[in-house]
Amino acid sequence: MSWPRPVPSIGDATSAAERMREPASWAFDTDTIAALHTVIDSRRDVRRYRPDPVPEEMLRDVLRAGHHAPSVGQSQPWRFIVITEQATRDRAAALADRERLRQASRLTPERKARLLDLQLDGIREAPVGIVLACDRRAAASGVLGRATFADADLWSCACAIENIWLAARAVGLGLGWVTLFEPDELADLVGIPDGVETLGWLCLGWPDERPPEPGLQRAGWSSRLDLDSVILRERWPDGPAPMPPTSHLASPVAGPDRYAVVGARDLADRLLSPPGALGVLDAAVNRVLSLNSDVSGGSLVLAAGHHPVTRYQVSAYQSSVTGDVLAAAQAGESMGARAAHAAGMSVTAVLAVPHDQQGDLVATDALTEQDVNSLVEQGIALGQSAARHGLVCLGEVGIGNTTVAAALTCGVLGLEPQEAVGLGAGADAQMLARKSDVVTRALVRARAAHNDRLREPSIALAALGGPEFALLVGVTLGAAREGTPIVLDGLATGIAALLAVRLEPATQAYLIAGQRSREQAHGAVLTELGLEPLLDLRLRAGEGVGACLAAQLLFNALRIRRETGRVRATDDAPPVANERGPRIGGCGLG
Repeated sequence: MSWPRPVPSIGDATSAAERMREPASWAFDTDTIAALHTVIDSRRDVRRYRPDPVPEEMLRDVLRAGHHAPSVGQSQPWRFIVITEQATRDRAAALADRERLRQASRLTPERKARLLDLQLDGIREAPVGIVLACDRRAAASGVLGRATFADADLWSCACAIENIWLAARAVGLGLGWVTLFEPDELADLVGIPDGVETLGWLCLGWPDERPPEPGLQRAGWSSRLDLDSVILRERWPDGPAPMPPTSHLASPVAGPDRYAVVGARDLADRLLSPPGALGVLDAAVNRVLSLNSDVSGGSLVLAAGHHPVTRYQVSAYQSSVTGDVLAAAQAGESMGARAAHAAGMSVTAVLAVPHDQQGDLVATDALTEQDVNSLVEQGIALGQSAARHGLVCLGEVGIGNTTVAAALTCGVLGLEPQEAVGLGAGADAQMLARKSDVVTRALVRARAAHNDRLREPSIALAALGGPEFALLVGVTLGAAREGTPIVLDGLATGIAALLAVRLEPATQAYLIAGQRSREQAHGAVLTELGLEPLLDLRLRAGEGVGACLAAQLLFNALRIRRETGRVRATDDAPPVANERGPRIGGCGLG
């Protein structure tokens, strides 16, 4: 006698006989299978985004897909930190810019140039950022499946990223996985505690590109391997193995919002020219236009300072030359002033004077913290005033200040003197040795006196800086607060700008590297800032000459943008992003 099989009302209702009779019956219908493979084959790493917001319910649906990913031991170690605040995006973008340059520096020259041509993130444009974190605080031995493969929790989080990616693609959203970060810096940015690790930053939003194939493949960076080349049977072969992966080693300051960033790019896309036609200059012009600035003119702010460190014979010129150049600048006859006038810009030349007596770096701190704060405040007012004229170019003059700049850079970036000290104008090998010795002694004293605090801007300026450096920090902050692009000159202006960024991270969005100078440490400072220089002419002039030459180049590029023919508009062409956000001004490109 046979009895009906008890069928559970919950769980799996199928029987072993049914599964034996039709082992493939769990499959979806052919249309669903085809749709799944369409989504998988169409997934792309998106770098360009529209600024339009992502509906909250759609965001939750995408994150729900991530939460439904497989996880070893059902541990669900993923945590999704959703970021929409402008300030956090500004800081993340600056970190990614810097790491991009660091990674490029490790490549062969040809691959470096190709990498720098690529847009590798959309942090500034995408309306949503997601930092995916893996909570690893549970002991591996206490999670089923991790006792033998301790990193299985990280693999689980990678599965969550893939689910998010596919769910986003299915509804027309784009996602880009950005790993251009030092993990500890990204963790600090979003306050991740010890025992939790990040897997990078996910950019999520409506894509402003429709890549027919993966971006790096389209750019010729790499191509998809043939499937058969990555399938091995039973074990790793004893004979010729698959080729290894290719190696190419050799304050209230807020950045432009995503509507402005995308809007500047929208305008460029309407030109009768290929994208990125002007290379690094195109990126600089986009940055200028995204700031809603009056870019029809500008001013050079030239800060001068005296330095007692000259008593150690670290310069080929007498200290009195500082006053001579300053006077010539005020009369419009210095090289920096002439460069500014040639670019159609005004000049403001000031002597930065501390209230208290200055130190010589070797025996005592250069400035008091009170003087640092006072000079920074003076600079903020100066920068805000200069910003009314358009671009702000930074320049400096001060006999001995290449020694100061080298010491300050070592203190802030943790470099050693041999990595930072350069010849300076008119110096010889003996003078270079004296400069290295002075910087070494200054660092030993400052590190002993201030322990680990030399990376703090006010402490670094007091211990190893000079009055014009503090003033330039303030000028940078003041111009950025007014939403004005700032063109940097050499090492002295670069390290001042870096300290301004340390004080107000969003300031980085306003900076343009005018040039790379001959000073050895300048490249390290630009990399830390995440900036590519427009010019590399081996200048030694100082005085803002390189910044003014770069500004003139920018003005010419803006004119080219303004006067280049447009592609024919179509009836269904969307408005540029800035028509929905801040208006681009000053260049007549609307």
